[in-house]
Amino acid sequence: MDGNTKARIRITFSDGKEKRIDLKETRTLVGRGDDNDIRLRHPSISRKHFAITYSDGRYIIDDLGSLNGTLVGDKPAENYELRDGDKITAGDFAMIFERPAERELRFCDVEIDNDTAVELPEEFVSLDMDNVVASIARDLNAILKVTAKINAIHDVEELQKELLSEILEVVPASSGAIILVDDEGGLAEVVGLNKSGSGGHVHVSRTIISRVIDEKTVVLANDIVNDSRQMTPESVAVAGVSSLLCVPMYLYDTVHGVIYLSTSVDDQSFDESHVRFMTAIASIASIAIGNARNFSMLRIENAKLKTANSLEKKMIGESEAMKRVYGFIAKAAPSDATILIEGESGTGKELAAKAIVVNSRRKDKPFVIINCATLTENLLESELFGHEKGAFTGAVTQKKGKIEIADGGTLFLDEIGELPLTLQAKLLRVLQERELERVGGVEKIGVNVRVIAATNRDLEEEVKNGGFRQDLFYRLNVMKFRMPALRERRSDVMPLAEAFLRDYARRNGRALRGFSESARDRLLAYEYPGNVRELENAVERSVILSSGEWVAAEDLPEEFAVENPAADEGSGELVPLQEGVKIKKKQMIIEAFRKAEGSYVDTAKILDVHPNYLHRLIKTLGIKEDLESL
Repeated sequence: MDGNTKARIRITFSDGKEKRIDLKETRTLVGRGDDNDIRLRHPSISRKHFAITYSDGRYIIDDLGSLNGTLVGDKPAENYELRDGDKITAGDFAMIFERPAERELRFCDVEIDNDTAVELPEEFVSLDMDNVVASIARDLNAILKVTAKINAIHDVEELQKELLSEILEVVPASSGAIILVDDEGGLAEVVGLNKSGSGGHVHVSRTIISRVIDEKTVVLANDIVNDSRQMTPESVAVAGVSSLLCVPMYLYDTVHGVIYLSTSVDDQSFDESHVRFMTAIASIASIAIGNARNFSMLRIENAKLKTANSLEKKMIGESEAMKRVYGFIAKAAPSDATILIEGESGTGKELAAKAIVVNSRRKDKPFVIINCATLTENLLESELFGHEKGAFTGAVTQKKGKIEIADGGTLFLDEIGELPLTLQAKLLRVLQERELERVGGVEKIGVNVRVIAATNRDLEEEVKNGGFRQDLFYRLNVMKFRMPALRERRSDVMPLAEAFLRDYARRNGRALRGFSESARDRLLAYEYPGNVRELENAVERSVILSSGEWVAAEDLPEEFAVENPAADEGSGELVPLQEGVKIKKKQMIIEAFRKAEGSYVDTAKILDVHPNYLHRLIKTLGIKEDLESL
C-alpha cells in the first residue's frame, strides 16, 4: 500500500490532549485488553471494542459487541465505510478518522485567454463590495449567535422557540413557524411566533409544506396576491401574506421538518440572500433538533432502565420462597388495597414495594417514601401531614405533607412499627376517611392515596403489648406477605452475589471473572444476620480489595472466615469472633510458612492468596518477627 492511502485516527483524551495513531494495512483492533493494536485502558471501553479493516482501498469500521457501543457520527458502526473527518465515539472517547489522501489538493497551470470579443450584458451590475462584506458579516454573526445558543438546549420545544426568536431578529418576516414531521409525514411538533408579539395565529399553507417535504426543495414566493403562477392555496392570500419562504430541514438525507417564514408588509420581501442564510440555519437546526430528540429519548429510556435495573439487580432469586413473593406481587399490585410487608432488616421490603408500584395502575403517579424510625414525633407529624404557616416555631411557610404529596399515587411507610401512638390515630383517619388536616390547620383535605407499610417487628405482638393500635393493624393487614430472610433462600445467595459483583466491578472499573471456590464456600456457609443488604456490602468490599481476576476468600469480610467462635489455643475458652478469626489466621500463616521453608511466595501459593495481600496480612497481624524466628 502506498503512502497516499495510509490513514490514522486522532484520539482526544479527557485532559484535552490528542494523539494520532496510524492504522494497520490489514486490521486494527481497538479495546482495553493487552492484545489490541490500540489499547485504551478505561472502564468505558470493552476488552475488544471495535475494529477498522482495510480492504480494496476502503477502511471499514465494525463494533465488536462492546458494552457501550461504537458510533460514527450518530450512526452505529456496523460495516461502515470511513471517510476523512468522520467522528468516532467509543465509550468516553472521541476520535477523528483522518485520511490525508482524500483531501489532497492538486495544483495546475493557468491559461489566460485574450477574449477581447466578450461583452458583458447590459443588465450586468458590479457589486458594491462594502455591501457584500457587510451582508456576509451580518449573516455570519447571526449564524454564530444561533449556534452558540441552541447547542446548550436539549428540549425540542424550547429549541424551536429560541430558533424562531433569533431568525425573526435577522430575516424581514412578520411571523414564522418551525414544523417537525413524524415518520409518516404527519405534522408532529409545531411552534409559531408573531414578530409583533400580539400572539394570535400564524398562518401556514399545508400545500407549501407538503411541496417542500415531497420535492425536498426551497419555496420562495413574492407578490403572492398578484402572481397567479404561485401554487399556493387561497388561504395564503386570504391571510394577507405578500411573501413567504419555506426551507426544508434535512437529517440523514430525510426531511424531518420545515422552517416557514411569511410577511404581510408590502415593501418587504425575501430574496436569494435570505434563502442562503435560512438554508445554513436549517442545516444547523436539523442537527440540533435531532440531538435534542435523541437526548429526550435517552433520558426517558434511562429513567425506565434505572427503575428496571434497580428492581432486577436486587429482586433476584428462583427459590421457592421468592417465587411465592413474586406470585403475591403479581396478584396484589393491580388492586388499590393496603399492603403490609413483614420481614427482617435488609431483606428488600422497600424493593418489593417498588415492584408493587411498578406493576400497579398508579405506576405513573407519585411514589413517596418515609421512614418512620428516623424522625422525632413532631418532625414526623409535620412530614406526614404537613403544617400551616405559624403552626409552630420555625413554620414560616405552609408545607404539604408526604401523604398530600402522594395524592393519586402511593405512600410507602417504612418501619411502621416505630410510628408513635398519637400519629397512628391520625393515620387511621386517613385510611378510613381519605382526608387529613395539616398541623395547625382546620381545613379537611381529601386525599386518594394507596398505602404500603413495612415492618421488621411482629405487629400482632405489639398490639398485645399495647405498642400498636389494633384498629390500625387491621386496616394495614388487608393484604400481607413476608420477605424471606436470606438464610431461608440459600440457593439465591450466589445469583445475588454474582449480580452485585458485576455491578460493582463495572462501577469501579474492575475486570473480575467471579468468585474463587473458597470464596463461594464462605458465601454459602455464612448465616447473613443482615440479609441481602449485608451480602451486597460484603461483595462491594471484596471488589475493592481484590487484587486478581477472581475474588478470593480473604477479600471477604473477616466474619465470613469462620462459622463459630474459635477457641484460644491452650485455654479451652471461647473468645469473641473477631479475635478468633485473627488467631486462626496467625496459625494458618505460620503453619504454611513452615511448609514453604521460609518462602513468602510459596506461602502465598499454599494459602491461595496474592503475595501482596499476604504481606499486608502479616503486617496487620504483627507476626513478622514470629516468622523470622522460625
